[in-house]
Amino acid sequence: MRKVKKITAGLLLTAFLCSVTYAQDETTTSPFTLGADVVNSYVWRGTNFGGPAIQPGIAYNLGGLTLGAWGSWGFDNSVREADLYVSYEFGFGLSLGLTDYHYQGGANWLRFGSDSAAHAYELNAGYQLGSLSLSANYILNQSDGGDGSGALSMGGDTYFELSYAFKAFDVFIGAGNGWHTTIDQDNGDDTFGVCRVGIGTSKEVKITENYSLPLFGSVEVNPNGEEFNLVVGVSF
Repeated sequence: MRKVKKITAGLLLTAFLCSVTYAQDETTTSPFTLGADVVNSYVWRGTNFGGPAIQPGIAYNLGGLTLGAWGSWGFDNSVREADLYVSYEFGFGLSLGLTDYHYQGGANWLRFGSDSAAHAYELNAGYQLGSLSLSANYILNQSDGGDGSGALSMGGDTYFELSYAFKAFDVFIGAGNGWHTTIDQDNGDDTFGVCRVGIGTSKEVKITENYSLPLFGSVEVNPNGEEFNLVVGVSF
């Protein structure tokens, strides 16, 4: 497999703590954002990982820099994911970042070496021009416990997505390999293919004069995996 770049989640945590210390001041606006989604199914890049699920997130923002954590826990305990990420958004539509994916129940989180199945590290890049958005992602390491456990990345896994936001809905198409597509059954090769095509929308449901409940949903097809998914969720 491809070379492994040894990047630890501990570095992300250290940067997070340093940024929090630096940003303490007398302002009343908190640099933290906190929330959670509840979804009928956890669908990520065209693949259904089960559900329903609760997906909490917390982030610290300092200018264009964001450090955060995101997770997904299935009500049936099917998937338990806890990720760390860091990203920086420039003023001209470009954003760059790094995500550390971790799936609980497999390898120990404190194992950061190249032979660990606990973590999959992904480089992230995005660019937005008006209503048009493009993202590109690349997995740096192989992460396989050998027994079907761990993050199960191959190393060199890629994913690209293009989306366009209209006034009432958005459309998207995504393609990748490795994590995101099935292995060629004829020769065992890793295939690159379209794995996410769909349409999404959102709305606000008014509860009181001062509070509305955000709802979101999407209808998606995965041509490579031959999946059809309908996702509806609520944000808190």
